[in-house]
Amino acid sequence: MAKATDASALIDKQIAELPDWRGRRYAELRKLINAAGPDIKEEWKWGTAVWTDSGNVCAVGAFKDHLKINFFNGVMLPDPRHLFNAGLDAKASRSIDLREEDKVDGPAVKALVRAALQHNESKR
Repeated sequence: MAKATDASALIDKQIAELPDWRGRRYAELRKLINAAGPDIKEEWKWGTAVWTDSGNVCAVGAFKDHLKINFFNGVMLPDPRHLFNAGLDAKASRSIDLREEDKVDGPAVKALVRAALQHNESKR
C-alpha cells in the first residue's frame, strides 16, 4: 500500500493521464469525496484510487467509456437518489457508472460517502 503522499501523487498522475472528460470528472469526484469527511484518506490499492477511514470507503476507476465509483459496502447504504446503477447483484458493493453525458449530483455523492464513513465507524 502506498503512503498517503505517494497515493496522492499516483492519483494526480492517473488524472493527468486522462486528458478527456474522464480526467476532469475524476478530479471533480476526488474533490467531492475528500470534502465528505475530515479524516478520509487517499490511498492507492489495486492500481487505482481508494478512499479509506476505518476501512475502505470507495474507489474510483477509469475505463474506456466511463468512470466507476465503487462503494465497498454499498449494499448497506441508503440511496434515496438511486445513484447506484452498477454492481447491483454484488454481495456487498454497489457502484455508480458515469458516462460523459451524465451529470454528477455532488450533494448526493457526498451523502453516500458520508453514509459509508458512518457505516465504517459503526463497525468499530
